[in-house]
Amino acid sequence: MDNKNIYDAIVVGSGISGGWAAKELCELGVKTLVLERGRNIEHLKDYPTATKNPWDFPHRMQEPKAVLDENPVISKCYAFGEDTQHFFVKDKEHPYIQEKPFDWIRGYQVGGKSITWGRACQRWSNFEFTAPQRYGYAVDWPIRYEDIAPWYSHVEKFAGICGGKDGLEALPDGEYLEPFEMSAVEQGIQKKISAHYKDRFMVRTRWAHLTKPEPIHLEQGRGQCQARDLCTRGCPFGGYFSSVSSTLPWAKKTGNLTIRPHSVVHSIIYDEQKGKAVGVKIIDALTHQEIDYYAKVIFLNAACLNTNLILLNSKSNRFPNGLGNDNGLLGKFLAFQNYRASVHGTYDGLEDKYYFGRNPTNPIIANYRNLHKQDTDFLGGYLTFVYSNRNPEFRNSLNAGIGGNYKDSLTEPGPWRAGMFMQGETIPKESNHVRLSTDHKDPWGIPQLITSVGYDDNDEKMVADFLTQSAEMLEVAGLRDIEKVDTKQAPGLDIHEMGGCRMGNDPKTSLLNKFNQLHLCKNVFVTDGACMTSTGNQSPSILYMAFAARAAHHAVDEMKKGNLS
Repeated sequence: MDNKNIYDAIVVGSGISGGWAAKELCELGVKTLVLERGRNIEHLKDYPTATKNPWDFPHRMQEPKAVLDENPVISKCYAFGEDTQHFFVKDKEHPYIQEKPFDWIRGYQVGGKSITWGRACQRWSNFEFTAPQRYGYAVDWPIRYEDIAPWYSHVEKFAGICGGKDGLEALPDGEYLEPFEMSAVEQGIQKKISAHYKDRFMVRTRWAHLTKPEPIHLEQGRGQCQARDLCTRGCPFGGYFSSVSSTLPWAKKTGNLTIRPHSVVHSIIYDEQKGKAVGVKIIDALTHQEIDYYAKVIFLNAACLNTNLILLNSKSNRFPNGLGNDNGLLGKFLAFQNYRASVHGTYDGLEDKYYFGRNPTNPIIANYRNLHKQDTDFLGGYLTFVYSNRNPEFRNSLNAGIGGNYKDSLTEPGPWRAGMFMQGETIPKESNHVRLSTDHKDPWGIPQLITSVGYDDNDEKMVADFLTQSAEMLEVAGLRDIEKVDTKQAPGLDIHEMGGCRMGNDPKTSLLNKFNQLHLCKNVFVTDGACMTSTGNQSPSILYMAFAARAAHHAVDEMKKGNLS
């Protein structure tokens, strides 16, 4: 054993949840190694397009056909473009096998997808934590809202989340900075919905943006959000939360952090005699050299599917089917969030109104389905995002032309457009799973992942309900020419895949306990999307942050008691 390769803790992955695990462990005095399979990224230094104008790009931010043809999966991502492609993988370099269509969106670099994420940060309510038990799907969550609420507050204060305090049971309030205001049209839609529906609440956004930085954010070296809406390029102001602008630099200041990029994790090393995990085996991404690192505690934060892959590949005499996988459920009960449906239309009037900047956030309508009881023919609920804009291109697409008048019209903001899109819960089921290929390996000799995840009748019913209800709400709000859209996009494009290593009370039906520890290997913690028992309808990233912070504190307490040694 190389003494240089020994740490107190190892964190696999440097994204949203891995960054939080590293920050908490380092602050608590734990010498921590963060393993990242991609290249190093430093705040400010490595945002090459952050301040460029559209005309500074060779193709005006549109990818050439050759790039799209070579990357049929990653190019579908909303954030992928000529200005951001350096933050995404190339399809051919990171193969996987789609048994059913699944668009696996990945960003391999220090900071992971925290550089390009959507930044929505709603809290779960107890409706979500109790729904599986109340309605008889998945398994019961081993925690409730009260268990995680203090940790939500902990991460919100440090990360900086803007939002309103609305007193909604289905959308708990948090520790929020000033919210972005709704546009004039959004305010009008809100008033019409409130007057017409007694169970539907449209509120200002909860988003990871520093609208009014507190001292803790300035101490991180971050500044106020400038409402540029160029977030996926990396923010030179630190106006939104990412690992590279916030948690990782903070951890580094403690002197307890080591980051090793270009480290493709092969497996967790399990010691048969000690009955615990003792380290992590990596393949150097550049040299293909195999290296072992050792630690008392291991946190898996490689993002949902890669965490499942690593655990499945962590085989030993004790665990021939993957680490902690006595019940055979590892990789199963995968779920995701449904983004297929949207509605939009035209709003007449208010053409003397506009909005300030490019608001990088959206108002939301809290879930109103299946809360206190099941009131639809499907399980689960959906969050509704609302948007509005004035786009001169829309007017000109209807009245194309040439000459001076046409050019002048490009300076006019055009009519108001508004719409809604869904973020729907999907129900975990055993048939939705990932597994390792027995005959295909990636460039580092690791078995490729097979994805077998699809929609079901419950999802179709939810999409139909969203389209009906949202079109009705827009009509109530006075919009015309309302269109309903079902993209029928494959799972994965939501980038909210969850499960496979779910939490639960019973080791027979779950892999992790209430503190995100493997039931059968207590010094291994999973606090990314793989730990999720169900998907809920709110955006999950801030819940992963809270899980990571909570689990890190529990791990240190257990180490001090000698329970993990």
